[in-house]
Amino acid sequence: MLPSLGNLIGIGLAEWRRPPEWLVGGALHAAAGIATAVAAIELIPRSQDRIETWMLALAIIIGAVGSAGIAKATRGIRAQMSNAAGRATTWGAYAAVGVDLFTDGLMTGAGGAVAQELGLLLALSQVVGNLPGGFAIAANFRSAKIARSVRWRAFAIYPVLPVLGGFIGYLVLSDAGDILTGFVLALFAGLLLTATIEDIVPEADQPKAKRRISSPAFALGFAALLLTSAYLD
Repeated sequence: MLPSLGNLIGIGLAEWRRPPEWLVGGALHAAAGIATAVAAIELIPRSQDRIETWMLALAIIIGAVGSAGIAKATRGIRAQMSNAAGRATTWGAYAAVGVDLFTDGLMTGAGGAVAQELGLLLALSQVVGNLPGGFAIAANFRSAKIARSVRWRAFAIYPVLPVLGGFIGYLVLSDAGDILTGFVLALFAGLLLTATIEDIVPEADQPKAKRRISSPAFALGFAALLLTSAYLD
């Protein structure tokens, strides 16, 4: 349920009031720092312990390609929905956020199959990372003047998606051998790093948060994950 927590907090903020731009940019830079730390501190070292370096590199590349594929699929959903009438563009964005939550659950479940603390760490890292997406989709729904009752019924589906993804991810790596486990962890590292550089950082720069906010926010996100990792272990 943790991957959907940040999403729901973002939705609650949008239903309440719009936060200042500097706060949005800072939160996104912190999320980028957390995601980078997850890949560098947890996923890649655990993968190195299980597979050869060439296989690690290959898995990271495949993960990067997978990240690009997910991004393309979500853009396709938005494009198809935007060709329909009315508020379809907003529902396309809603579907894209759902795909992201399912992927987060998949990663959390797979990590939990390797080690409980890894699954918990991955889930915690997604709380901050999913907050902007929840805020954005709720704000879009409000701008489209979709009734609150319809909005909340739609948002109620979101917590189910990471749970479903987590169940599938756990089944894939439960009792898996070192080679498969190491390969999947490296694949997730490639996916995370690519999504961070290509998606989160550009989005974080859009609010134009001042450097004195964005740079410390990134470092704080990285350091928070580092400390959490150390104490969870």
